[in-house]
Amino acid sequence: MLKNVLVFLCLIAVVAAQTKTAPATKPAAKPAGSTTAAVSSNLPSEDTINAFMKQMVGYNPEMTWRIAEIRPTEVSGLSEVVVVITDSKGSNTNKFYVSTDGKHAITGDIIPFGAKPFEQDRVKLEKGVNGPAKGPAKAPVMIVEFSDMQCPHCKQVAPAIEQLLAQEPNAHFVFQNFPLPNHNWAEKAADYVDCVGRASGDAVWKFIQKTFEQQESITEANADEKLKAIATESGANADQIAACAAKPDTKARIQASLALGKSVGVTGTPAIFINGRMLSGGAPVELLKQIVDFQGAQASQKQDTAKKQ
Repeated sequence: MLKNVLVFLCLIAVVAAQTKTAPATKPAAKPAGSTTAAVSSNLPSEDTINAFMKQMVGYNPEMTWRIAEIRPTEVSGLSEVVVVITDSKGSNTNKFYVSTDGKHAITGDIIPFGAKPFEQDRVKLEKGVNGPAKGPAKAPVMIVEFSDMQCPHCKQVAPAIEQLLAQEPNAHFVFQNFPLPNHNWAEKAADYVDCVGRASGDAVWKFIQKTFEQQESITEANADEKLKAIATESGANADQIAACAAKPDTKARIQASLALGKSVGVTGTPAIFINGRMLSGGAPVELLKQIVDFQGAQASQKQDTAKKQ
């Protein structure tokens, strides 16, 4: 559904106001640079997007923005724009869609449609996940969480995920790294998570929990020291983990995880998928469990049908 300008304006303002991450550094309503240029004449230009954003949020001298990505979508006639908006309370990643004629911006999510709307993303995730996992490998339900170790909301959601997994021991859970560009030590933490996970299937869950617990005390300057200490506390060899975290192969694995997340529509964290169905990280445990049970029942029915044929 097309949203009018006032709805878009309110959405941007509310989302930006709810952030609790790194504070803004430029108290002026102007573009703070961009990282991705338009790769096709069908995509909106950075100049046009910056002009649009100035009209949307330029009234607030404390608000800045940065274009993170401009890319085509699988939907004909729409391109996706990802911007990082920063104000005095912090930064947040937002997205909107632009029509090919350049006359309309659309907020909200594009969701899959059809008899099996989540199958395409389920297959993508099944083939592409590379993060630490637990639970039966061939379980009928796979839960994937894209998370950022510096994300306050991810920290808040972690206990709910643990509660869900305790109630659903037959589900397969995968923790995928998705460090956000506006978090200054998240990528380093993702490197450590990946390395601890490959070194020890048990230690990685302790490492994730302890990093979330100490999240507020970790900074860009002390990240290595803190993360090594947490690795030791978790039962891993800190020196080996630090050496692994610095390797190009590890960096490539994190980039692959980011690419996987983007391919299934992730722009922020936490993002949770249950057999390919994307859900808000803030969804209550009761709802998540209902969907896990529903997906599990469907998988069982599919297996029974296959046996009868």
